[in-house]
Amino acid sequence: MIQALIVDDQELFRESLKVVLGVSPEIIVTDAVPGVAEALKSAARNRPDVVLMDIRMPGMDGVEGTRLIKERFPNIKVIILTTFDDDEYVFGALKYGASGYLLKGSSISELSKAIRIAYSGGAMINPDIASKMIRQFSQMAKNAACINVDDEAAKEIKNSEWEIIRAVGRGKSNREIAQELCLSEGTVRNSISGVLFKLNLRDRTQLAIWAVQTGVVNRGAV
Repeated sequence: MIQALIVDDQELFRESLKVVLGVSPEIIVTDAVPGVAEALKSAARNRPDVVLMDIRMPGMDGVEGTRLIKERFPNIKVIILTTFDDDEYVFGALKYGASGYLLKGSSISELSKAIRIAYSGGAMINPDIASKMIRQFSQMAKNAACINVDDEAAKEIKNSEWEIIRAVGRGKSNREIAQELCLSEGTVRNSISGVLFKLNLRDRTQLAIWAVQTGVVNRGAV
């Protein structure tokens, strides 16, 4: 049974969502709260598996909420509930570890699927939002300060690691990379950690931007 926490400042929406999710035999709603402060208390008390987090809320928004949840409870997955015009929030929550974005108008099946995917360690992003994110990410990568990697360090990267780097640069999740390359998610995760260490990069985002800026993402086998 997957335990879910709903965080939304609109009472009607969160109560409706609670009822909708209550129909699923796989999901149980542990709580439905109006803000981040209440969510932190509820998460500490009930330890849900997945948090459904509204992005626009008075006081602390969903981006800050995601940061605090992941900081205090790293094993809890966060799915952002958003509207299509929330451009300024698009990357914020993902940067702090959110497992995806869903539009508030998503169907019950889409919502249930997103919860199951997040629970299993994957990520789900509404296709409309994904296309917008790809455009914004590409622009960010072009405009961002150049991420420099030592040439000698890059020579230490194996062919199998280059394949994973290119997949990260294309925005693939660990699960998608694992399926694409016929590897386990654990192997992908460990390979990315090894690459970050070799290249002296801080995180997956820096690796993705470097792959785009240098054209690595579009290269064939190295």
